[in-house]
Amino acid sequence: MKAPARRVTTAGDPPPYDVPHDVPHEAPHDAPPYDPSAFEPFAVTVDLAVFTVRDGRLHVLLVERGEAPYRGDWALPGGFVQPKESAGQAARRELAEETGLSEETAGALHLEQLRTYSAPDRDPRMRVVSVAYAALVPDLPEPRGGGDAVRARWTEFGDRGSLAFDHDDILADAYDRIGAKLEYTCLATAFCPPEFTLGELRQVYETVWGVALDRPNFRRKVLTTPGFVQALEGPPRRTGGRGKPAALYRAGAATTLHPPLLRPEGRTA
Repeated sequence: MKAPARRVTTAGDPPPYDVPHDVPHEAPHDAPPYDPSAFEPFAVTVDLAVFTVRDGRLHVLLVERGEAPYRGDWALPGGFVQPKESAGQAARRELAEETGLSEETAGALHLEQLRTYSAPDRDPRMRVVSVAYAALVPDLPEPRGGGDAVRARWTEFGDRGSLAFDHDDILADAYDRIGAKLEYTCLATAFCPPEFTLGELRQVYETVWGVALDRPNFRRKVLTTPGFVQALEGPPRRTGGRGKPAALYRAGAATTLHPPLLRPEGRTA
């Protein structure tokens, strides 16, 4: 007597079909043994494009290399990913080392993965794949060089000159990413201290975009966007000018802007 059929389904398959019990199942073939020596070894690094606003201008953190290759040249901070850490953990560690911040403080700063750079000849030492990150920080003290860096400094973005490796490309990509994200996210508050004025927030947009914004219009857009900023209780902080004291705010709970705050065309800062 022929065995009755059974119903078989798999995820994403069309409706069940009949498979007789007497049809043998094919056992999976054993995979060939893995031979690591059959593959060319390569290293993984992290590179950081760290931006801040100082004296009304956009600055980027650079380090002077103390070892070959590119000894004496300026580069983005970064380093090799250690065997027991992820790329994200390595980026946080490097950020703390280069800025002089504690790992706890550095961990609270805005850091996001940008993209992976894997051109075979990007590093003359060996095949090196870099995972790049963009970091946005409020104005910090003078940095210190860590690892193989002779020194570190905040450099005005427009005066940075040519960088080692493919770091010019990484920095350009990071700048484009930040400028675009300011339009539809609350990213600008990451450049500000915990308590800030709307004038300080507006300065972030003007500095990164390189445009002059209409003050009343900017204030209206910020205050009518749900969750963008939250007003602080207490006395306002006096500005450096002769105007009336400015109210203080902190970052709100929102992460995206609805509607977006689009950069104006044809206006320069």
